[in-house]
Amino acid sequence: QVQLMESGGGSVQAGGSLRLSCAYTGSPSCMAWFRQAPGKQREGLGTINLSGITTYAESVKGRFTISRDSSKTTLYLQMSSLKPEDTGTYYCAARRPGRIGCQYDYAMDYWGEGTLVTIPS
Repeated sequence: QVQLMESGGGSVQAGGSLRLSCAYTGSPSCMAWFRQAPGKQREGLGTINLSGITTYAESVKGRFTISRDSSKTTLYLQMSSLKPEDTGTYYCAARRPGRIGCQYDYAMDYWGEGTLVTIPS
């Protein structure tokens, strides 16, 4: 019902910026960005609901911005002031239509395959 595909990953110097995209199909009620650093568990970064209201993890608040272009059925993660600790595989995720609530620690029903972001020290 919902399919997701991330793109835009790459290597960026510390202090730089990068924008990730997540093309989606269907009508998810909530979308989110996660990342997973090597050897660590997956970390929720933030969410955006159908009304465009966003939430962010404290670790990325002020540096990362989540947005959505419904006409292009694409979710974005704009990252700035990147740090080496931002390195990891970034995933977009979504909750199925009809689910209530939009927080990164809520259950996600759909996941993309991930895109790698590397910030050298």
